[in-house]
Amino acid sequence: MSLTPNARLVLGKRYLKKDAAGNPIETPEDMFRRIAKNVASADLIYDKKADIISLEEQFYDLFINLFFMPNSPTLMNAGRDLQQLCGCFVLPVEDSIENIFETVKQAAIIHKSGGGTGFSFSRIRPKNDCVSTSGGFASGPLSFIKVFNEATEAINQGGFRRGANMAVLRVDHPDILGFIHSKQFEGILTNFNISIGITDAFMQAVEGNQPFPLINPRTRAVVKTIHAKQLFDQIIHSAWENGEPGILFLDTINAANPTPLLGEIEGTNPCGEQPLLPFEACVLGSINLSKMVKLTHGEYEIDWIRLETIIQLAVHFLDNVIDVNKYPLPQIEHLTRGNRKIGLGVMGLADLLIKFGISYNSGEAILFIDKLMCFLSQKANEASVKLAAKRGVFPNYQKSIYAQKNEPGYRNATRTTIAPTGTISIIADCSSGIEPLFAIAYKRHVLVEEGLPEINSYFLEIAKKRGFYSERLIEKVSKEGSIQNLDDIPEDVKKVFITARDVSPEQHVKIQAACQKYIDNGVSKTINFPKNATAGDVEKVFLLAYKSGCKGITVYRDKSRISQVLSVECTCAKQFINNNFSEPRP
Repeated sequence: MSLTPNARLVLGKRYLKKDAAGNPIETPEDMFRRIAKNVASADLIYDKKADIISLEEQFYDLFINLFFMPNSPTLMNAGRDLQQLCGCFVLPVEDSIENIFETVKQAAIIHKSGGGTGFSFSRIRPKNDCVSTSGGFASGPLSFIKVFNEATEAINQGGFRRGANMAVLRVDHPDILGFIHSKQFEGILTNFNISIGITDAFMQAVEGNQPFPLINPRTRAVVKTIHAKQLFDQIIHSAWENGEPGILFLDTINAANPTPLLGEIEGTNPCGEQPLLPFEACVLGSINLSKMVKLTHGEYEIDWIRLETIIQLAVHFLDNVIDVNKYPLPQIEHLTRGNRKIGLGVMGLADLLIKFGISYNSGEAILFIDKLMCFLSQKANEASVKLAAKRGVFPNYQKSIYAQKNEPGYRNATRTTIAPTGTISIIADCSSGIEPLFAIAYKRHVLVEEGLPEINSYFLEIAKKRGFYSERLIEKVSKEGSIQNLDDIPEDVKKVFITARDVSPEQHVKIQAACQKYIDNGVSKTINFPKNATAGDVEKVFLLAYKSGCKGITVYRDKSRISQVLSVECTCAKQFINNNFSEPRP
């Protein structure tokens, strides 16, 4: 199969089975065969005569052609002793010492198995609240978030996949101000992303310039009242300063909760694209859009037949993963099998737009994405209904919104998600998720200290075909990242080869909203700002994201952090871009 040197390096360091000395004892082809065989075997649960040999070949073809990649735990663990294939989990955090430290233990078990965890700390009583059992005073949620962070750090010593966490605190919690600024300095809570759980009531208070109550979750009493706009300004300033916190629009999320009778969604996975109930997990996978094309009379067009076939196979694959998975906790197995949520998404969107000559920074891109995401949603839904006809609807279907609305019987409570695809996009040799190109040439600081050099293959191809390629030009591009200020490059090429920093923040939000319109779960996306952006600019996109129906938003202002994953080589120094422990959030 055709893999780039970077893909082989990542697979060798992180995914391939190794002997006791740490040497790989399987090839990438062996790994994909192992996964295909293991996941195809689930068909025997439903049909003892199922042709799992044929299905194995179909799954294997998905992988070796780089059409589709499941989440990292599936690549690492399928067909091996661990057999933990889910990428993301949400755990409950209740207001008692016993429960809190039970959750610390549960999180450690999940991290050891390669999963990431999200928590809402909103149920914990505020700092200095009374503790009746001891007669003392509570230390508040932030003190316990630090405990979770240190526990994760201990698990991280020697693992292939760092434990990652999301901490959510509701905007009406009395300790919200301390939480907003909890990552003000680098090196603090390094194993956590943090997000504020924003409510419609808060946004209405902001827009109406009104006071807003902070409520003790233990007593439900109003502790104090704060000016909503002043609180919003603090959130904005902190996000402007270093990209944290992100925002989750809780009421928007719960309006799309497929199983509200089972509980309210309070948290997400670490990258924020997967809102989940406590003790729920989700399996993710992404289709490589750059491969979903065909040439007709020398022009690219979407291969809709191939895309539909792969969507159907991918939904089948992800549903099978739920059955062959070994769950780290019995509570997670019960709810995950009960709801059977899957998250099929895409990667390589930027590459696809380039092939069609469409600028990421254009209205045409929005229309193109709208059509594409509508198709993804429609065909994933059809595939889930088709599976349900053979296997039955998900067990909690009667407690779902689908039963109440007399909608089709789905096999899966959710079908679609847009994940960041940081590492699997390296394997698939495509752009990450729905993000624009980070840069035309850059180094990716993942797994290796010196960085993995990446030069966009489409740019190289066009530069050579159009006759403006030179080693000197590539050196310039490597230093700049963007090509917008280089006179050697034709304007029509500049228009198409847009990087994250060339895209307006408003366009970033519009792209996210265009995807979210059709996606069941969430959308992982970073809203990039130039270094000279103001806090007012950040406020505008927060409001735009809310009004556009986004389920959350994460911003990053250029050079506002020191230690980052992607970097452009500059003459003075390495300038690191986006973000703390790696992947963008919604």
